[in-house]
Amino acid sequence: MSDTPIDDPIEAAILQLVKAAPEGKSIDPTDAARAADPVNWQKRFGHVRQAAVRLALRGEVVILRKGKPVEDAAKFKGVYRITRPAP
Repeated sequence: MSDTPIDDPIEAAILQLVKAAPEGKSIDPTDAARAADPVNWQKRFGHVRQAAVRLALRGEVVILRKGKPVEDAAKFKGVYRITRPAP
């Protein structure tokens, strides 16, 4: 994960939560939505997904489905979680 400032508050929230999560643990996208917008977090789910995909394509996070990394971050469907990449 890079240490450069992030302009997107949702990307920043995802990276902060992933970094703070214990090694080997993932975060729920709901937590990222609440961190980025505590009042209207329900409206942020789509934005969280888009930000997670961007971060995954850059290699900064890994998107998980059923506990396993998705093959194509841009095309996965369903419930997901976000974790840090393996060292």
